[in-house]
Amino acid sequence: MPHRAPHTTSTTESGSFCTARCTCGWRGPARRARSQARTDAERHLAEVAGGPGTGTTPERPVE
Repeated sequence: MPHRAPHTTSTTESGSFCTARCTCGWRGPARRARSQARTDAERHLAEVAGGPGTGTTPERPVE
């Protein structure tokens, strides 16, 4: 199996919006709630790991 670089997520704020970002270049949508941006980041990490939450049905409604 080829070596994959670890994904590291963070959140950044711009005005009243917060966005999740990853070192792989992925970027989530701008959110007003920091908690939702963190959830976006957690989902991204789960998707790249092939773990839970990778299905097409979101666990939470998208805002």
